[in-house]
Amino acid sequence: MKNLRSVIVDDEPLASEGLAKYVEVIDYLDLVAIAENPLELNKILESEKIDLIFLDIQMPHMTGIDFLKIKSNLPMVILTTAFPNYALEGFAFDVVDYLLKPITFNRFFKAANKAKELHLLKNQKFENIPQNNEPDYLFIKCDSKYEKILIDEILFVQAQQNYVTIHTPKGKFLTLLPLKTVEGYLDSTQFLRVHKSYLVALSKIDGVESNEITIQNFAIPISRNLKENVVELVVKARLLSK
Repeated sequence: MKNLRSVIVDDEPLASEGLAKYVEVIDYLDLVAIAENPLELNKILESEKIDLIFLDIQMPHMTGIDFLKIKSNLPMVILTTAFPNYALEGFAFDVVDYLLKPITFNRFFKAANKAKELHLLKNQKFENIPQNNEPDYLFIKCDSKYEKILIDEILFVQAQQNYVTIHTPKGKFLTLLPLKTVEGYLDSTQFLRVHKSYLVALSKIDGVESNEITIQNFAIPISRNLKENVVELVVKARLLSK
């Protein structure tokens, strides 16, 4: 695996220096830059290939949460803050982890290792898997057990903080992964993000009404800003009309 190219974003020099020292001793992390605010980070993202951001929340002009709200297609993000009440809001943006200051090296290493595992998972190449007549599948870790999930049996995937629940006709499976990682695994022509917390299998959709999609007995919300795209892809492409 190539090293994760990392950026530290914090307006406190002592905090940045402390994280930089942690990065130096982890062999799979490379520190590309240190930024004092999200505006500097944005310039770095435009010019550099970045895999991981250590993003402080409380900063002048724009908070880390505000940056997550307005910026899409970000690399992996680990939030850092002195305020624990931001944790729940942070996980709504599929962050890898949440580090509470003062940050110990053990806790930092645990978060960095989680980022490394997610990076490996996301970049695993399915073309190296021998082809046979068995349906495509993936394995997920549920507690201490690894569950095999057939791709064509997935109804939808629901995000819950830093977990996802994969719903199938056989039941639902809870695993510690962000939704964007699961989305990266699945074929974008077969699965569609309809809400920040929901990814659905197009072939399993039974109906679209108002701001909801129906799959079997489940009612799945459609985000207002995604509704037009959902109707275009799900309904109009196969709509019978005069």
